[in-house]
Amino acid sequence: MLQHIRLPETGEKITVEDGALCVPKNPIIGYVEGDGIGPDITRASMRVWEAAVELAYRGDRKIHWCELYMGEKAGALYDGNYFPDETLEVIQDLTVAIKGPLSTPVGGGFRSLNVSLRQALDLYACIRPVRYFEGVPSPMRKPEEVDVVIFRENTEDVYSGIEFPSGSSENEKLAKFLREELDVNFELDAGLGVKPVSAARSKRLVRKAIQYAIDNQRRSVTLVHKGNIMKFTEGAFRAWGYEVAKEEFSDVTITEDEVWDKFGGGIPEGKIVIKDRIADIMFQLLQLRPSEFDVIATTNLNGDYLSDAAAAEVGGIGIAPGANIADHVAVFEATHGTAPKYSNLDKVNPSSLLLSGVMLLKYIQWTEAAELIENAYPNVIRKGRVTYDFARLMNGAEIVSTSDFASAIIDEMRS
Repeated sequence: MLQHIRLPETGEKITVEDGALCVPKNPIIGYVEGDGIGPDITRASMRVWEAAVELAYRGDRKIHWCELYMGEKAGALYDGNYFPDETLEVIQDLTVAIKGPLSTPVGGGFRSLNVSLRQALDLYACIRPVRYFEGVPSPMRKPEEVDVVIFRENTEDVYSGIEFPSGSSENEKLAKFLREELDVNFELDAGLGVKPVSAARSKRLVRKAIQYAIDNQRRSVTLVHKGNIMKFTEGAFRAWGYEVAKEEFSDVTITEDEVWDKFGGGIPEGKIVIKDRIADIMFQLLQLRPSEFDVIATTNLNGDYLSDAAAAEVGGIGIAPGANIADHVAVFEATHGTAPKYSNLDKVNPSSLLLSGVMLLKYIQWTEAAELIENAYPNVIRKGRVTYDFARLMNGAEIVSTSDFASAIIDEMRS
């Protein structure tokens, strides 16, 4: 028996059959409104998603929304619990959900609600597509060359939560073991953390990245790592990535070394190139030669930095979509913060959540609806009807509200 969540009386649940999603014409999809600006951008985005589905399928398909609770709204309903168990249970039951930005309670509890959600549901792949939409303000000279999909391992690395504050008894125990048993030296007052990077979790992330490249006719998968320094974590990630490609995808992949050694730099038809780059160099390469990169697979911290840096090249994190996906369960999300000073002002750009919804539509294979939004979005930008964040970077733009921006996209889809 659910305490506060109410499943809609109409609609059917998405299921998994023979390892694949089975999506009915009337799926129930969960949503978390989010904190701060969450309600504004969720309302606006839902209008666009629903209009796209209606226009694409003429009433033959419809999403039935089920509100779920996390963050401040959950705290008010569940006696201060920002992360209720029943929300996790329903997300698993419904398979697909989308959420607005969440604040994390101050003073203990969770280091991050977003990290907790990923770990609780084992949403091991954070997927961040970064592409340029014509008309969006960008600091790049040729932003149209940026079209990359970043797969970030989501459950381990330094985000695993294995750390102990300076002066704690746990820290003292670990420090004593490291010094006396392993002859490791460091400052006495150091905070200590552990960076686990495992074969199993690295391989499943790279496996998903390569499969995405196959399914979406992408040309390459780049393993990004800091293996020149952290040889047994980051370096191991690189090695395990190449192992997956060789052992499971040898018929469709080829290494960058093989391209040059066997084919003189020419890529054989039908082959996806597997290559790797050092993490710090990758920041430079994504700015200087972005067209060389297609799909990126990387560890947790690297992926956090790279996805935000890449988003800055095409308009900023405010328009960056994202998803956290397990084998089948998927939670799509706004990738920015809650911006509480703009709460209920109907002012901010809803693009991050809006485009995450486009990812959701593609995930359930409602591609026609997703493409309606993708085609309309840059047309609205070009016409200069934008929220304040874009308007201040454009000449002659008309500042519109969050809801009016959504209306402009809907009008463009209908035109």
